[in-house]
Amino acid sequence: MRRTRNRWTAAFFISVSRLTSFALLSVLLCASAFAQDAKITPEKQTKLEAGIAHFMAANSIPGVSVAVVENNTYEWSAGFGMADLENFVPATSQTLYRLASISKPITATAAMLLWQQHKLDLDAPVQKYCPAFPRKDTTITTRQVLGHLGGIRHYKSESQDDPELGNTRHFDDTIQSGLKFFADDPLVGKPGTAFHYSTQGFTLVGCALEGASGEKYVDYVRKNILQPAGMLHTRTDDRFTVIPYRTRFYQKDKSGEIKNADFLDSSYKVAGGGWLSSAEDMARFTVALLNDRLLQRSTRDLMWTSLKAADGKETGYALGWGTGKDLGLPDVEHGGGQQGTSTFLLMVPERRAGVVVLMNIESADASALATELMKILLGMVTTSTK
Repeated sequence: MRRTRNRWTAAFFISVSRLTSFALLSVLLCASAFAQDAKITPEKQTKLEAGIAHFMAANSIPGVSVAVVENNTYEWSAGFGMADLENFVPATSQTLYRLASISKPITATAAMLLWQQHKLDLDAPVQKYCPAFPRKDTTITTRQVLGHLGGIRHYKSESQDDPELGNTRHFDDTIQSGLKFFADDPLVGKPGTAFHYSTQGFTLVGCALEGASGEKYVDYVRKNILQPAGMLHTRTDDRFTVIPYRTRFYQKDKSGEIKNADFLDSSYKVAGGGWLSSAEDMARFTVALLNDRLLQRSTRDLMWTSLKAADGKETGYALGWGTGKDLGLPDVEHGGGQQGTSTFLLMVPERRAGVVVLMNIESADASALATELMKILLGMVTTSTK
């Protein structure tokens, strides 16, 4: 997850960096045809659209889909720009983007459901449920791994040449194959002592989930999280499958020109960064959590409570979710970034509000746009999104 909040996180245009006001207006007009019927006020919708348009023009974004939740209700979503530049396919609220690290909250919600059902002991050694993971010199628990306190390493580097970060192999047995990337490596810290963000760690959570549920990770998540929430289009990012509405993936070169993103097969890290979803489906996920349809309120609150390191200080990360107070109110959120995508999910539970931002380009500041849109939603004074 490439996170910025807190410490984390001619037919159309030849290059998005050359967007004109006319082209941008065309994007907005095109988007309106694919927007969900709005339940928010016209004034808020106008402000949301203006904020999105400004952000896209300022940052040369090919396509973005946004959804908002207000009063615990999915109220509005829309797509802006292009899901596919070469074929002139507009982005819509149903366009499927790589969630990247927003996959972690989905996995965490599934794990917490198993805990609620007394099938997963968060404080037992993780090997109780995942015997394929070798024992280390000290105990590692599922709770610690969910909160990035388990000492599991992240990627070995940030280079596309890293065989993990730029993986090109496809794996059908996603969890067991993913474990092989890191299971035998030494820990980067003693479990429970310090925060070490790790996408690999969530493969271990997925393995524990399989052991506790007796089902394949993807099957359990689909039946117990996606289907109850109404997330009928959310699925794993399988490069061999023809997936309707899946966006193309983009990056910028050093000159700022839009290019196709580097290749990635994320089948080895589905639990931590391998799901595809739409703004519409992620809004449904938000609504299901805010209305206690997936988890009991006490379970949800536990999942959203920041953990503490050995020094007693809060890490700013709970069980699969980031926590903060950037807007003056407690929030829960998660960002994601990988080849061809930048994403952010932000909720302010006490105001019963949520914002989903999904973009089809990497290294964009999705958190900045999500925060700006949340300010509009909550009626706060806003500044121009950079």
